[in-house]
Amino acid sequence: MKIVVGLGNPGREYDGTRHNVGFEVLALIAQRYDAGRPKAKFKAEVAEVSIKNKKTILLSPLTFMNLSGQSVRAALDFYKLPLSDVLVICDDINLDIARLRFRPSGSAGGQNGLKNIIQQLGSQDFGRLRVGVGKTPANWNASDFVLGKFGAEERSEIDLGISRAANAVEAWIEHGIEVAMNRFNANPTQQKKKKPEAKRQTVDQPDQIQE
Repeated sequence: MKIVVGLGNPGREYDGTRHNVGFEVLALIAQRYDAGRPKAKFKAEVAEVSIKNKKTILLSPLTFMNLSGQSVRAALDFYKLPLSDVLVICDDINLDIARLRFRPSGSAGGQNGLKNIIQQLGSQDFGRLRVGVGKTPANWNASDFVLGKFGAEERSEIDLGISRAANAVEAWIEHGIEVAMNRFNANPTQQKKKKPEAKRQTVDQPDQIQE
């Protein structure tokens, strides 16, 4: 069994904001696998699906971002799973829009949802998938920025990033985090296809006639 946690803030006023990309990734996965109506459990919306023949819990905490760890802690206590079976999806203002970054562990890096999960679990040793939402513009407050919505052009970019993040979650479930890191951490816009080397043209030399 796996638990995939998508971070965000509940309420319509937060729909479509940068801080809620974790919710959006989980919503897309739930749609792909016909999860149906989520249940209220662990202070979260919970859906159960089968991905790559593995039972997967999709967990969207309803505690607001800064208290997300309460929900994750309750789910882990109930299912008795190791931290290696947990993946947390969150926004990242240090990454360009739609960039993905898997990490098997590490600090919160300024993300308050991750910070609270680390506090509640007493460990940093769980996987996380960061989704880039763009860097905070000069003279902007970071909190205001992540609670704002994407512009029209940004929306089309982040939609592609969310789809790619859903693919990344599937890869994590099927192959593990090392494979997922290698496959999805690279910048897709800078991955250039290797051009085939031009074949050398050889000119046949006429046979030398010995006199």
